[in-house]
Amino acid sequence: MGGCCSCNVTFGEKVYDIDSESDDYNNKDTTYEEGYGGARIMLGESSKFVSMYSQKGRKGINQDALTVWEEFTGEKDMIFCGVFDGHGPLGHKFSQSIRDNLPSKLSAAFQMAQQNTTSYGENQHNMSVASWEESFFKSFIEMDEELALKVDYDGFSGGSTAVTIIKQKDQLIIGNLGDSRAVLCTRADDNHFVPVQLTVDLKPDIPCEALRIVNCGGRVFAAEEDPGVKRLWMPEEDCPGLAMSRAFGDFCLKNCGLTSIPDLVYRKINKQDQFVVLATDGVWDVLTNNEVITIVASAPKRSMAAKILVKRAVQAWRYKYPSSGVDDCAVICLFLNN
Repeated sequence: MGGCCSCNVTFGEKVYDIDSESDDYNNKDTTYEEGYGGARIMLGESSKFVSMYSQKGRKGINQDALTVWEEFTGEKDMIFCGVFDGHGPLGHKFSQSIRDNLPSKLSAAFQMAQQNTTSYGENQHNMSVASWEESFFKSFIEMDEELALKVDYDGFSGGSTAVTIIKQKDQLIIGNLGDSRAVLCTRADDNHFVPVQLTVDLKPDIPCEALRIVNCGGRVFAAEEDPGVKRLWMPEEDCPGLAMSRAFGDFCLKNCGLTSIPDLVYRKINKQDQFVVLATDGVWDVLTNNEVITIVASAPKRSMAAKILVKRAVQAWRYKYPSSGVDDCAVICLFLNN
């Protein structure tokens, strides 16, 4: 490890000191294990293109999980990143199981799709949009079915969100389930940084989401004690009151409009695009998209970016909501250029 340096960040009128380790792309503490298809699973906090960090809040066990697979499907130009936010009594079990198993399912689905593409005489690196969609949908549904057998016991034990991204050369494919978020930082013509929100926070108050829920018999309304948040409820019982419209798990709601089918987004990277931030709602609930990219862009070293962002979010929670518990926070910063 390199020596320590100190980084000051300001929130409100206060200045907070954050101790962070110096950047070292050959850091000996950044280790890997082999994943499906020959991928390298990052076990450390940073690599040349990735910074990752998670910190539990003050609500018990950390229910956030995250993972990065380099050389995804065995290809050197392919990387997978995923952030997962569990909720409910067994939320940590859900997020951890998804972290450990979803990448393998996606990798297997992609390799199968590539073989099918090659068999039709097409370039395996030019998969169609339909092939990408089929791979994501198949993997997410299989993951949910597996969770139903391994994790859930009574239908009320919880679930997890997921925001995942695959970078292959100049392509980004984002699969989103729930209210975690992916935001891109790009450089405008006048040279300042601009946030581009790549995902939609999939909550029950979105009209198309609410329509699906109602058509399936579920109900959408805000509880009296929390009037600002519309939630998903069972047809005849005021439970469980889920604040998202798509998620893994929560099987008591799967016949009431909740779905594990992800929302997919595609983007071709250009020279102006700088990095993508994946984070759980513990970050987005207290920091704006612009604040997030500003914090990451101003980090002294890439390897420090995720940790600084999480620490800043924690301070924002204490500053904005001093009487409530700080939420779990998990961040992956994926840098798109050298």
